[in-house]
Amino acid sequence: MCELHIIGQIVGASEFQESNLFSKWGLHAGGNWKVIAGLKEGQTQIDSPLDGEICYWCHPVDIHYATKGIQGWPKFYFQVWHQDEYGRDQFCSYGFCHVPTSSGYHKCQCVTWKPRSSVCDRFYEYFLGGGLQLKSPENIYHGLDRFRLQTVAMGTVHLELNVISRNFNKYGIVTN
Repeated sequence: MCELHIIGQIVGASEFQESNLFSKWGLHAGGNWKVIAGLKEGQTQIDSPLDGEICYWCHPVDIHYATKGIQGWPKFYFQVWHQDEYGRDQFCSYGFCHVPTSSGYHKCQCVTWKPRSSVCDRFYEYFLGGGLQLKSPENIYHGLDRFRLQTVAMGTVHLELNVISRNFNKYGIVTN
C-alpha cells in the first residue's frame, strides 16, 4: 500500500477583524484512505493578538495514512471561531485546502469565508451574537451545494507542512 505522512503545524491566522481566535480543524480523505496513526481532527487554543498582528496557534499536526488509490486526496478544513467579551464562542469563517501532493516542506495558506448575511441578520448578530452557519459542515469541502452560497471573504489560516510519501512510485503514481 502507498503511505502518506503529514507532519507540521497550523501556524495561525491573519487578516481577521476579531480577536481571541481559535480553530476547529479536520482532515477529510476519500474512502480509499485509512488513518494508521495520528488524529484527523482537533481544536487549537485561543490567541489574542494585538491589532493587525498574526494570531499564533502553533498547533501540531502528525498523521499517517495508507491508501490503495489517490482518489480523495486529503484536505484540511477549518472553522475559525472567536470568543467575545462575554465568553461566548462566536463563529467567524470556514475554509479548506488540499494537502500538497509533492513530498517536502510546504507553507500553505487557506483563505476562509463565511455566508453573506442580510442587514437584519447582521443587526441580530451584533446585539445577540451567533450568525449564519452551514447546516451541514461537509459542505465546507464538498462543493456540491457550496456554489449556490453567497459568501464574504474573511482571513487566512497559515500552515507549515512536511509531506512524506512512500511506495507511490512502486505503484506507478507520480505525485510531483
